[in-house]
Amino acid sequence: MNMQTGRRGIHVDQSDLLCKKGCGFYGNPAWQGFCSKCWRDEYQRVRQRQIQEDWELAERLQREEEAAFANSQGAQSLTFSKFEEKKTNEKTRKVTTVKKFFTPSSRASTKKEIQDIKAPSPSLSRQTSIETDEVSKDFVEFLKTYHKVGQFIFKQCRLYIEDVHLKKELSVEEQSECVQDFYQSMADRLQTRWKLPADRVEKVMDEIEKYIMTRLYKNVFCPESTDDEKKDLAIQKRIRALHWVTPQMLCVPVDEEIPEVSDMVVKAITDIIEMDSKRVPQDKLSCTTRCSKHIFNAIKITKDEPASADDFLPTLIYIVLKANPPRLQSNIQYITRFCNPSRLMSGEDGYYFTNLCCAVAFIEKLDGQSLNLSQEEFERYMSGQASPKKQDSEDWSPDICLGLKQIYKNRRLLSQMNERQEKIIAEAKKLEKDLIDWTDGIAKEVQDIVDKYPLDIKQKKQTLVAIDSENVENDKLPPPLQPQVFAG
Repeated sequence: MNMQTGRRGIHVDQSDLLCKKGCGFYGNPAWQGFCSKCWRDEYQRVRQRQIQEDWELAERLQREEEAAFANSQGAQSLTFSKFEEKKTNEKTRKVTTVKKFFTPSSRASTKKEIQDIKAPSPSLSRQTSIETDEVSKDFVEFLKTYHKVGQFIFKQCRLYIEDVHLKKELSVEEQSECVQDFYQSMADRLQTRWKLPADRVEKVMDEIEKYIMTRLYKNVFCPESTDDEKKDLAIQKRIRALHWVTPQMLCVPVDEEIPEVSDMVVKAITDIIEMDSKRVPQDKLSCTTRCSKHIFNAIKITKDEPASADDFLPTLIYIVLKANPPRLQSNIQYITRFCNPSRLMSGEDGYYFTNLCCAVAFIEKLDGQSLNLSQEEFERYMSGQASPKKQDSEDWSPDICLGLKQIYKNRRLLSQMNERQEKIIAEAKKLEKDLIDWTDGIAKEVQDIVDKYPLDIKQKKQTLVAIDSENVENDKLPPPLQPQVFAG
């Protein structure tokens, strides 16, 4: 064996410094005794083996899922969350093994590759919520009654969801087209290949929509690539500015003083607000439908006769103004993009949803003419400078709260005082202008007269005065000389 002396006089065997691969180059202890070339080759080999094992694991888990699904009479099948947890544990274990085999290198490229291996895929790392787990469990239980058809449906839905997660770069319009194509394809296959009747196909498609859109909700509802959020803020601000609109202005045939009618109005407002809490488009449509039915009942109780379409739309507009639903435009766009077209384009759900879209469009374009107001009045109400006059306290129901009556009375007095103050200020400004004009007119007339008749002032002639007149100290002069007579 070849021996040599180290820096500290220690004998070292040169063969221990060679690469473990036996390529003849010296190895690096930081790379587990491999040279740089062999270490990269070994790293790539282990990485390929890891990828292959992951694929085999995914296929095995897919087979286990299908087998557990088919075994409806056997032991309880594993839930989707357990499968996700199992795959995550397998992935973590194998990544840990690779991490132990290779130590981090100082090279930037090697560190980046190791980080890529450690990072789990989005589909594995995504934590499913309780609602998602419940929907998945209900979907599996529903498909158990369809046997082979259920297996086919479940497999197609799983493949589609995985495909959507891999195509996150698609725009929301492209994602909408993909979902609609999937709905149409599944409906055609169920009718032509599996010979399901139309009513069962509709029921299955509702369950498919519920399962798929619950899993994809966070990715496709109000995405950042759209201006849905901006539209939400705009319509919300618009509705807040229209808080002064009364039922009489919209010709709403609803009397909220009737207790039953008031309860129906509250329920309608609750349903339209609840729409934002739902994930599935058909559930959001159901909220709109329940709200509309409460509106029809309120109109029927008030008028004591069935409501018409001319009565329904103004009342729906009034309900939307009172509720100011959160993320209204986002919910409308979400339903339009991802709802099953057979449900959206027909039936009472589609009718009520169309009326909701019309109500929102009316609110966006609402002006004074729509409310039988002048444009000046409309602008004053919108700016908050004034508000519509409330009814007098004599006309109120005796059940109305006294504090509410006092509030309306004070607001009416403040409004009257404001009008009087504005009138006084306007007259004061007019008086000030008149005084300025009068002063300027008088000054001009005086100047014209002076220019026409100029004043020539002559100086007075000076009179003769005594020599001592300018002497202010005359009293100090000696007395005048007196003539004296000499005897002689």
